[in-house]
Amino acid sequence: MQESIDMLFLARCQFAFTVAFHIIFPAFTIGLASYLAMLEGLWLKTNRDVYLILYRYWVKIFAISFGMGVVSGVVMSYQFGTNWSLFSEKTGNVLGPLLGYEVMTAFFLEASFLAIMLFGWNKVGRRLHFFSTCMVAIGTLISAFWILSANSWMHTPAGYEIRDGVFYTTSWLEVIFNPSFPYRFLHMVFAAYLTTAFTVIGIAAIQILRRQQREANIVMLKMGILFVVLVTPLQLLLGHEHGINVHEHQPVKLAAMEGHWETHRGAPLYLIAMPNEEQEKNDFQIGIPKLGSLIVTHSLDGEIKGLKEWPASERPPVAIVFWSFRIMVAIGMLMLLVAVWGLWLLWKNQLTQSRMFLRLCALMLPSGFVAVIAGWFTAEIGRQPYTVYGLLRTVDSVSPVTAESVGMSLIVFVFAYTIVFFAGIFYIGRLVLIGPTEKAEPISAMESKPMLSDRAGIGDLKHGLLGPHPSGGDS
Repeated sequence: MQESIDMLFLARCQFAFTVAFHIIFPAFTIGLASYLAMLEGLWLKTNRDVYLILYRYWVKIFAISFGMGVVSGVVMSYQFGTNWSLFSEKTGNVLGPLLGYEVMTAFFLEASFLAIMLFGWNKVGRRLHFFSTCMVAIGTLISAFWILSANSWMHTPAGYEIRDGVFYTTSWLEVIFNPSFPYRFLHMVFAAYLTTAFTVIGIAAIQILRRQQREANIVMLKMGILFVVLVTPLQLLLGHEHGINVHEHQPVKLAAMEGHWETHRGAPLYLIAMPNEEQEKNDFQIGIPKLGSLIVTHSLDGEIKGLKEWPASERPPVAIVFWSFRIMVAIGMLMLLVAVWGLWLLWKNQLTQSRMFLRLCALMLPSGFVAVIAGWFTAEIGRQPYTVYGLLRTVDSVSPVTAESVGMSLIVFVFAYTIVFFAGIFYIGRLVLIGPTEKAEPISAMESKPMLSDRAGIGDLKHGLLGPHPSGGDS
């Protein structure tokens, strides 16, 4: 029994580590691909070189991030067979096709047009290249569609029947568009967009603070601020609607998120609390009376069920879910502050003059990544102790393998991922410090000759993809 528990713990740690590492790259590239499509479209429409400069700068970072996302994501599929074979056996009829559709549609689309996007400037026309960039952006969204559909089904299963312990599909429409999918999909896509936006804003702020008052940096900052002004309030609204959906379909998760042990009418909103799972209470709490019920039920006297309504074996780890949810919400509030403050400075024409605001923007650079991971912790740990909510327990989903084998593979993953992560971040960090310093050729020249000249072949290809060395020569 102890061996089984240890194996379960290690298997969960391994999957949590690989997913937490992997998710930061799709969360970034989904937004960055759309940003690149916007930049190239603006360049084609306005003929302003600044958009081309920004495109050529960000496509380098996109290529690195996309590659790291693919590498880090490949091993996750193997874990379904090595560590979670019973889960795969029982749910494969439902989840297998969804993951297969993701490969057949999104991955092939991205892989096909990514080559043209990165290497096709001297092979295709400008409009076809723009089309390829758009296809890559659409491919990232299609990939998110299928992955989040599968993940949402695990939270709110629908369109299935169970025969001999195995799930079978009765309606693919109900499986794909299960009750939590629309909220989870839109919430994740907007989170990806905000992650990219605050990365762009942060890099622009760093460059301006370093006295790099180039047009490209100023345009980056203004575009980013205008984008978060529009998207941040929508994301908060989507998060609110998602929370209502959780209240309806996963009430025990909502109770953990809100830190409620007792069932309340007119429940408070706890800003801070210290959940004590052994004594089934909060050791310390600060809340606003009735606000919790108002937010969740739209009524001051609405009822929110407490954790004691379920046996301890049916509850998720309360403290982790409670605090990860608050980290995500707190970052959302900070994003809204940046959006409002930035809009005010933009209206006063002082956006690049306020060093306090620029420092805040620089500090907010990793905020989207932290919020995404915190949100993932809230959703996935809040689903415990089930892999398929209410139907298939996590302890009944693991493979009959030893804890030693799982622990050894976990050590290997940590070692390999650490090397990959720091290598990628080191190079991206160099690009961040350099900034978009590349000079674009005149538009007339772009029409008559390719972006990557054929005169130097591989040398120019390397320069086009990796950019200039800080010393001025090729890297």
